[in-house]
Amino acid sequence: MLSSASGLGFAGQNRTTTLSPAQVGHLREQAKDLEGVFLNTLMKEMFASLKTDGSAMGGGFAEETWRGMQAEQMADVLARSGGVGLADALLPDLIAAQEAAQNSIPTTRNTTPGNSGALK
Repeated sequence: MLSSASGLGFAGQNRTTTLSPAQVGHLREQAKDLEGVFLNTLMKEMFASLKTDGSAMGGGFAEETWRGMQAEQMADVLARSGGVGLADALLPDLIAAQEAAQNSIPTTRNTTPGNSGALK
């Protein structure tokens, strides 16, 4: 089954894939999830570098907790609004890896009597 996965890759590069549209959609979601994890880590590190002792919030455990939640929410909104392009950059490689994995898995065995079950 060949399907067109338009919009894959950089600069509107189109690519034909042997994966079903559902599989491509699943890989796209995985790429977006990974981008969200990356953005979350990026935001948390950004907030960790801020000095909070003399801030309006006063520092302490509550502010650390709040900043962590703020970082998560900011990363989530950024990822849902299109992200920074990481998912789009990863998707062609994920598709290629999935196709390679599918092509390397044998699908049938020779199970005729007297045969050891060797792959066809």
